[in-house]
Amino acid sequence: MGNDNDGRNTALCPWPGWPKLGLRAEEERSCEIYWSIAYFGRCEVGGAGSPRVTKMLAFAARTMIKPLGFLKPISLRKVPGRFQTHQNSLPRLPVPPLQQTLDHYLQILQPIVSEEEWNNTKQLVEEFRGSGGVGERLQKSLERRARKTENWLSEWWLKTAYLQYRQPVVIHSSPGLVLPKQDFVDSQGQLRFAAKLIEGALDFKAMIDNETLPVEYLGGKPLCMNQYYQILSSCRIPGPKQDSVINFSKTTKPPMHITVVHNFQFFELDVYHSDGTPLTSDQIFIQLEKIWNSSLQTNKEPIGILTTNHRNTWAKAYTNLIKDKTNKASVRSIQKSIFTVCLDAPMPRVSDDIYKSRVAGQMLHGGGSKQNSGNRWFDKTLQFIVAEDGSCGLVYEHAAAEGPPIVALLDHIVEFSKKPELVRSPMIPLPMPKKLRFNISPEIKSDIEKAKQNLNIMVQDLDLTVLVFHHFGKNFPKSEKMSPDGFIQMALQLAYYRIYGHTCSTYESASLRMFHLGRTDTIRSNSIDSFRFVKAMDDSNSTEQMKVELLRKAVLTHRSYTDKAIRGEAIDRHLLGLKLQAIEDLVSIPEIFMDTSYAIAMHFNLSTSQVPAKTDCVMCFGPVVPDGYGVCYNPMAEHINFVVSAYNSCAETNAARLAHYLEKALLDMRTLLQEHPRAKL
Repeated sequence: MGNDNDGRNTALCPWPGWPKLGLRAEEERSCEIYWSIAYFGRCEVGGAGSPRVTKMLAFAARTMIKPLGFLKPISLRKVPGRFQTHQNSLPRLPVPPLQQTLDHYLQILQPIVSEEEWNNTKQLVEEFRGSGGVGERLQKSLERRARKTENWLSEWWLKTAYLQYRQPVVIHSSPGLVLPKQDFVDSQGQLRFAAKLIEGALDFKAMIDNETLPVEYLGGKPLCMNQYYQILSSCRIPGPKQDSVINFSKTTKPPMHITVVHNFQFFELDVYHSDGTPLTSDQIFIQLEKIWNSSLQTNKEPIGILTTNHRNTWAKAYTNLIKDKTNKASVRSIQKSIFTVCLDAPMPRVSDDIYKSRVAGQMLHGGGSKQNSGNRWFDKTLQFIVAEDGSCGLVYEHAAAEGPPIVALLDHIVEFSKKPELVRSPMIPLPMPKKLRFNISPEIKSDIEKAKQNLNIMVQDLDLTVLVFHHFGKNFPKSEKMSPDGFIQMALQLAYYRIYGHTCSTYESASLRMFHLGRTDTIRSNSIDSFRFVKAMDDSNSTEQMKVELLRKAVLTHRSYTDKAIRGEAIDRHLLGLKLQAIEDLVSIPEIFMDTSYAIAMHFNLSTSQVPAKTDCVMCFGPVVPDGYGVCYNPMAEHINFVVSAYNSCAETNAARLAHYLEKALLDMRTLLQEHPRAKL
């Protein structure tokens, strides 16, 4: 997410039209109570000024001043329609002006294409934008679409970026997340930690169910909260040409269970009592012990490995798998569950210097068929991973959401898990969790074997390096009055240029959540200004002062484009919309989309994302092109967590080499700024 805030917002009033309070995280609970009463009073109890509401507010205000400590949070009465009220108040995604997008398109091409290619493209752009030409017609169609739909882009984006994408979701689409290593080293510690994690996730789910989740803000603007309502109780379903995503929380009987996987065996675990109250972590622990003890044998077929296949292959195997009634019921239980918890076997021992990189691989793909890859259902939106050796994290299917909502959920769980248990739970008898059975026909066994082979090739091909950059964090660029994200992106540009001698098309994810149902657009981190900076950095003809000025200008240009992107004025989704509109209108695809320059612009050798978190964690994902890199980072105050990915099958790329050059670039840029401080005004 291309912005400089910490990804967190102080707890603010969650409804449009109410003032901001500016409370911190520990006061959020009481804050929610206050606003729930205020909102409830305004809507349903005779208005906000009635004596009853005044008394309720006075009590809530007192509890806000003196927070409720570690008592169980009050279960707030759901405020019907609160989420929808907020959503409806958000602005709709605009269609940027055509001339603006085309001008900027030509600008971003300059550092990455030859002069001859650029001149040719300029001519095609002029034809496209001409008065009464095809560009103008498509722009008008797109504007009509924007007037008729809630979000002109969201459905198209979901289909083109995810549901029609046929590569395996593993590595190619689903991000992993690495948490710090936990201090347990046995199954008891593993199950205790998993139980607390589940309890924390259910606590977060209560805020979603009650619609009391505080609205997030960016630059004072409220953000779309829709993605939070998509990540639980949902699953991707394979199809022959296009997949689908089903959210079971919207059904008349929402799921009350999670899926737990151990030794490739799947279990349905009810996490609510019959009265609707959630199980405590003590009770969940006992249930997890039952699952662990009844799945000790490891000779089971890893049915989950089928979900790692190419989507068309998996769709065919899926149709075959669910012909059997037992299999169909088991698959349905996994799909409907609130989320999945994968109780993994310990990772093979490795040296400390590569440990973190191997854990990142476990989170992203499970380590292959001989390790934990069969201990997953990769179509499930949210899978928490807890291994016996203390390594842990998660992997999520990307169609439902971007990284920040997942990280916010994780931050909540981590904070929740620190709270002490004040009261031991009464040990009431609980039913045995239900084992999900699969009948494995010779055909299904053959599908599993092929999936194992394909997955192992993918795992062997992925080159992953975790870099914990300890020298400084986001506080340093902030002290220089520079955007930390822009600073890191310029270091990436410099690292790439030093390796290859040229710049490349660079993708950085920007959030469009300022708009109703907004997903992402692209921050083009490579610009004319970034190109001038990286060229000058190692040029003996450039003075140090020139380099400093070029660096500052490049970071400002990045910041400016980031601001444009989050306001819905970037070029990438607009160009995609024009292209898809041409296909929908059955007109031939315009020349500018068939041009070499367009292919170069869309070939992202650097695919990057900033996913900030309070927790000392980092996300990771695979490169989006065969000769590219994936780079995800979490800038903490005094250090930065990076994961760099590449493919071993490409001789030109090497994740450790890029990480090394990135570290050097960051240090060189710091030295440059420290040796040439800005004049005090």
